[in-house]
Formats: sequence, C-alpha cells, structure tokens
Amino acid sequence: MSRLQVVSGKGGTGKTTVAAALALALAEEGKRTLLVEVEGRQGIAQLFETQALPYEERKIAVAPGGGEVFALAIDPELALLDYLQMFYKLGSAGRALRKLGAIDFATTIAPGVRDVLLTGKACEAVRRKDRSGRFVYDYVVMDAPPTGRITRFLNVNDEVAGLAKIGPIHNQAQAVMRVLKSPETAVHLVTLLEEMPVQETADGIAELRAARLPVGRVIVNMVRPQVLDSADLELVGSVPRSAVARSLSSAGLGGARRGGHAERLVEPLLTQAEEYAERYALETEQRAVLAELGVPLHELPLFAEGMDLAGLYALARKLRGQGVS
Repeated sequence: MSRLQVVSGKGGTGKTTVAAALALALAEEGKRTLLVEVEGRQGIAQLFETQALPYEERKIAVAPGGGEVFALAIDPELALLDYLQMFYKLGSAGRALRKLGAIDFATTIAPGVRDVLLTGKACEAVRRKDRSGRFVYDYVVMDAPPTGRITRFLNVNDEVAGLAKIGPIHNQAQAVMRVLKSPETAVHLVTLLEEMPVQETADGIAELRAARLPVGRVIVNMVRPQVLDSADLELVGSVPRSAVARSLSSAGLGGARRGGHAERLVEPLLTQAEEYAERYALETEQRAVLAELGVPLHELPLFAEGMDLAGLYALARKLRGQGVS
C-alpha cells in the first residue's frame, strides 16, 4: 500500500468524506495516519466533530485496533515561513516579511508557489522519521483539490524544478516529485454513478497517466441500495395495473373496488418503479464506463440521513472489507 494516498474527485462527490474514511481504514491495528487538508475549508474538522484545525498536527481519532489519525490543515503562508527557515534560516526576518505582506503576495500571486508549498509539506510528512529511524507516519492521506486541477496541482513541482536549475528550490522540487511519481504515492478519484462525474474521472485518469503520476483506485461514493432485481425491473413496463391493484388489495392495502385505495396507489407506485428502472439503467451504463478504465473499483453506500462520525467509521469498515487498507 502506498504511503501517500491522494484523494481527489469532482465537487459534490464527497471526496473529503472518502479521504477521512480512508485515513481511518489505514490507521487500524496500531498504525498512525496523517490526514492533510490543503483547501482551507475545514471539512475534516466538521466530519470528525472537532474544532477547526490549526497549522499543526493534531490527533483527532482512534481507529480500530488502537491506530491513530492525526490531521493537519496546511496554511500556505506558514508553510512558506517553514520553507524559508528550513533552507535560508531567515527566522525573525521571515516573520517580518509576513508582516510586510510579502508572504501573502508570494502565495497568492507567484505562479505555482502555493501548490509547491502544499505538496511539499505533505511529502515532508511522508519522508519524516523519528530518532530511531522509523517513519513518524505509516500513511499520509491528502484531501486534494478537485479532479479538474489535480494533475497540475501534483505536477507543479516539475515545472518549478525546470525553472530553477540549481539551488535549494530545485532540490526541494525534485525531492517532492520523486515521492509523487513513485510507488510511494497513489492518486484515488472519487465519483458518483452519474455521467458528468464519471466522465471527469475518466479524463482525470487520462491526464494523470499522461503526466506519469500514479493512478490508484476509483471509489464510487453514495451508491443507492438495490430495491428491485432484474426480474422485477422487466415487469415494471409490462405488468397490468389491475394486477398490481389486486396484489395491493390482497396485501391489505385497500379494497378491490374500482376507485378504491389500492387502485389509487397503483399509478404513483408504478411511476416510482419506472423512475428507479431508468436510474438503474443509467447507473449500470456508468459502471460499465468505469470498468473500462483499468483501475480497481470500489463502492461506498449512500447514508440517506447524512454523514456523521458513526457513518464515517462505517465507511472505513466498508473500505477495509473491500481490501483498500
């Protein structure tokens, strides 16, 4: 299993939820996982029902078997201060630059700097070791930007390394890309069984492969339960309405007389069944498209009442059961 797990997906597919569940799944049996947020939305804190994450690594959950999940919300300005201290030993001078607004300028105006800092901080956590020489974290899970810009986000260090031919900036960018383009990294894409997210997933995989970035898995999120089997679906468009009314009556749902309660239920029931059959056909078509992408495919259920902490642990169990951890 790759030590850096990058999770992306089209907006609205629940990629942050999947990233959080994956972190829990990987942290089982005593493992330590760092869950990294790079978009400043504090979605991780909301999922784990905790306070807003600061720019420091904080334990937010205990996984099955005693494993631990830590979380970090990367602040680009503070990451740049870390970078300046690490390579140039600026110390208080770096803090003075921040007060003057130079740090904010660099992270918002300078092309690519923000993404370099975000990916660099995550890769530093992947490589970090303790005094005994062991990795501090067994896994790092990054809740990354959406699919539409994930390739450029991860590949920006290649561009920086090409611009800066020598020196610490070049060396840092090269070190980051060695992690991102190695088996240490896997980029997972989250989708729904809908045409637009599936198409964006297919496009994203093509772009990642073209950039020689390692594609991991496709995780289909919010999958609705199957309520009708194939035999039932074949009957939806052909069963006589009178037969449905009689079945409802025999089940105690109204009398059999014309215009009775059972007969009034027929139309809305068949309409709902037809809508389900149409959706089922579309989902089957999208599954076929995903199957052709040539990557492992996993599915997570829809929680109709919304996601809470218990639901997050349930998703982690689903991922473990499907061999993701």
